[in-house]
Amino acid sequence: MADYTPIQQNTGSFVPTTDVWDVSRLHEVNVNSPEFKELLVRLYQNVNNIALVLNNKVSGYNLLEEFITSKVYFPNPTIPLPTVFDLRPSYNIVVNFGAVGPGVTVVAHNIPFTTTYIVVDIKAIANKTTAPFAYYPLTWASAGGANNIELKVDGTNITITNNSGVAFDTCYVIMEYLKN
Repeated sequence: MADYTPIQQNTGSFVPTTDVWDVSRLHEVNVNSPEFKELLVRLYQNVNNIALVLNNKVSGYNLLEEFITSKVYFPNPTIPLPTVFDLRPSYNIVVNFGAVGPGVTVVAHNIPFTTTYIVVDIKAIANKTTAPFAYYPLTWASAGGANNIELKVDGTNITITNNSGVAFDTCYVIMEYLKN
């Protein structure tokens, strides 16, 4: 596998607070002066910084249809000489499972998986919104080990095996995946 070096080594996106421009000085500056040209360069740099940070943000939408998250993953390991342009975007979808009773519940995810799709994250929460209230992250393991809840995905369905004894009235499963 080829080495991959990202463009930047920072830990995230950050927009600094806006520089304060002395507006009264703008009226005095000659548009042909080096100061005015420097002002334009700094304005362009600020706009570029804002664009970079905005484009690197992770979108907080969790929809019932496929949505690109704005996250990117390392290049596909099968690419011989990867570059930063080979980063792979991630997609997510929320599947509204509805009620999940004890036993096995299967719901189709309706994602047309191919051999190039890779699931990178699966998470879910099951809710019992009547007394006694209960909210379980899935997967869930009981202290005794016998009352576990399993969450798994295959090419067609999402399967929840609920051995907790709790009947949940709502459950949302969020899947994040790559297409190549």
